[in-house]
Amino acid sequence: MRFRILDPKLALLPTKSDQDITVTQETFAQLELPVSKVFITENEINFLAFPEVSEAMVIFGAGYGFENLASVEWMRDRVIHYWGDIDTHGFAILNQLRRFFPDVASLLMDSETLMEHQPLWGVEPSPETIALTRLTAEESVLYDQLRQNELGHQIRLEQEMIGFEWLVDALGRV
Repeated sequence: MRFRILDPKLALLPTKSDQDITVTQETFAQLELPVSKVFITENEINFLAFPEVSEAMVIFGAGYGFENLASVEWMRDRVIHYWGDIDTHGFAILNQLRRFFPDVASLLMDSETLMEHQPLWGVEPSPETIALTRLTAEESVLYDQLRQNELGHQIRLEQEMIGFEWLVDALGRV
């Protein structure tokens, strides 16, 4: 498990440098970190660039492999935000994460973010097409638009293409 503490007051190590830490899943499950917010992102650049947030941490996600987090009981009492690509697989990963943590909120995975970044859209090579039952109504609408190619052919907005100021603004609202 790779994570960063985003609040310097909660640093686990006595250094002034960044707290980019990797531990085994078993160790992570026993940490009982004193954070109130947990952010999960799938992109290493976003993970490393994630700004300071009071009482928060960021986890470098593992795509579809959330079984490692399922046994982390202390996370069940935290507010969790997932930031993935705006594409069908990003929503499928969010759907899977909610199997273990039903109250996870998506971050920057909405229609406004997608439409404002239209010049940066890419192509999703092999879109997901199955029904996803754990998405919110707004997420379901966008997922359906993507999987049915209503906005264009196999659209994807990779999370690292979203402007840093969008992240800072979104973090100010959570």
